[in-house]
Amino acid sequence: MIGIKIKELRIEKGITQNELSKNISFGQSTIVAWEKGIKKPTYEAIIALAKFFDVSADYLLGLSDN
Repeated sequence: MIGIKIKELRIEKGITQNELSKNISFGQSTIVAWEKGIKKPTYEAIIALAKFFDVSADYLLGLSDN
């Protein structure tokens, strides 16, 4: 679920996985793993993603629609 949200937000923003990885200081392979559901982001990563995409952690976790 969270991987789908990350991918949707990244595509909406018009950036590549590589660009996202540079902006939040996580490796591109980690971004790929999140988006494919292979790995789940740590709480530090969720915070970084929420700040970067200007959304709540609840939204990323599927607990809120906004």
